Amino acid sequence: MLLEVLTPERKLYSGEVYGVQLPGIDGLFEVLDKHAPLIAALGKGRMKVLKDKTTSEFYNIEGGFVEVYRNKATVLVEGASGN
Repeated sequence: MLLEVLTPERKLYSGEVYGVQLPGIDGLFEVLDKHAPLIAALGKGRMKVLKDKTTSEFYNIEGGFVEVYRNKATVLVEGASGN
């Protein structure tokens, strides 16, 4: 699955991943390879990028939206920092 994480200032992440765990406004949820189309609002919290089944990276995000379509997840956030 292709993941892109964008802020108003820059592209924070772009690459193939196993999945991504996101802080939705109603709680955490996960998007994996070949997920159904989805648009969801994100709250403030920690985003976990699953590079593969054993490796992950974390980012603190300030809220935004995610769109999943045709095996691509686009995360639009107001602000983010790596962790």
